[in-house]
Amino acid sequence: MSIDLTFAIPPFGLSPAGTFTLTPVDGADGLFTLVGDDARLFLLDAAVHLPSYSPELTDEQAAGLGLTSAEDAMLLVVANPGGSDTTVNLLAPIIVNARTSVGAQVILEGQDLPLRAELARR
Repeated sequence: MSIDLTFAIPPFGLSPAGTFTLTPVDGADGLFTLVGDDARLFLLDAAVHLPSYSPELTDEQAAGLGLTSAEDAMLLVVANPGGSDTTVNLLAPIIVNARTSVGAQVILEGQDLPLRAELARR
């Protein structure tokens, strides 16, 4: 089931669009596409693929998304498939408020996380 998401500022690499569509990829648990007017990103659900990943948002970032509880946040990371290796961006995750379908790509402050972390195969 696809979900239409609203971003105040489009994710890096996607041009401005009123709405973006988040769609699960059939047969790939926790893998999604995020599609705007003219581009697509692959996103991984961190809860499925990176269970120990637990970044901290600033109060301003959480407030901008209307988050009052961690349970309302869906944590997604941008996946960069390439040849035999896939990397994920852990420094700038996409956070979605599951109650409101509002999303934002945030840059985590003061956290030593890589832009290109190699994704371990399962």
